[in-house]
Amino acid sequence: MNRNRMLIAVTIAILIGLAASVFVYRQMQRVAVAKPIEMQQVVVAALPLPLGTRLQPEHLRTVPWPAGEPIQGMYTRVDEPVNRALLTNVIENEPILDGKLAPVEAGVGLPATIPEGMRAVSVSVNDVVAVAGFVTPGTMVDVLVTGSVGSGGDQSITRTILENIRVLAAGQKIEQNKDGQPQTVPVITLLVTPDQATVLTMASTEGRIQLALRNTIDTKRMEPPPVLRTSLFGIPRPPAPQPGPQRRVRPPAAPPAPQAPPPPPPSFVVEVIHGDKRESKTFALP
Repeated sequence: MNRNRMLIAVTIAILIGLAASVFVYRQMQRVAVAKPIEMQQVVVAALPLPLGTRLQPEHLRTVPWPAGEPIQGMYTRVDEPVNRALLTNVIENEPILDGKLAPVEAGVGLPATIPEGMRAVSVSVNDVVAVAGFVTPGTMVDVLVTGSVGSGGDQSITRTILENIRVLAAGQKIEQNKDGQPQTVPVITLLVTPDQATVLTMASTEGRIQLALRNTIDTKRMEPPPVLRTSLFGIPRPPAPQPGPQRRVRPPAAPPAPQAPPPPPPSFVVEVIHGDKRESKTFALP
């Protein structure tokens, strides 16, 4: 009895093994005869390219890409995006897409990267203001200004005037220092609306600008309250001056009302007849 059971178990194991072998063989045959994936060429950046770059053939190359998974706005020939300006930074081997390029009629250089209705405003900064050089094209910043307020300008205040502003460019210019000697000054160009451009210009003229670097995916507006120097160091604000005693001012006396003229004295009228003439005479009563 035990021998029969053993034979049955061995037979079942052999059948299962054969079935598994047949299944694996068929799967391998399917893979062997699978149709190869059709590929096409896609234009990518041959090297890292900064915002505003006017594309040239040496900036580009093509790589194979599955034809069944096209990318919207991609190019298949190197000559197609040539002479177009980049609207953003591009890393090596990143596909060049139409949405990342300025319109053909927009020209080249930094002006081509400014969207319609926006403005590019440059401000002079230093290594501290520029967050130790980490403010680069494409990063997002908040703009803070520190200035003086009050009747005598003796109260310092810092407030955030702009939030989530894109940096278009970072460069340098030559200015004279306090001694009249030329010096290199970092310059940051920001993308702002026309209203923000006026605010930024006033702030850079009347106060000190500070940039605060923020995460590019953080678009929430915080609107922090301004900070006064007195509140920063815990200095109580001076009490407001008490108003002095008020003097009572009597209103001017009203002018006397004009008196009515006295009524005319009583009189009577006498009609005098002279021949064919009549004459009326008025006599006052005594």
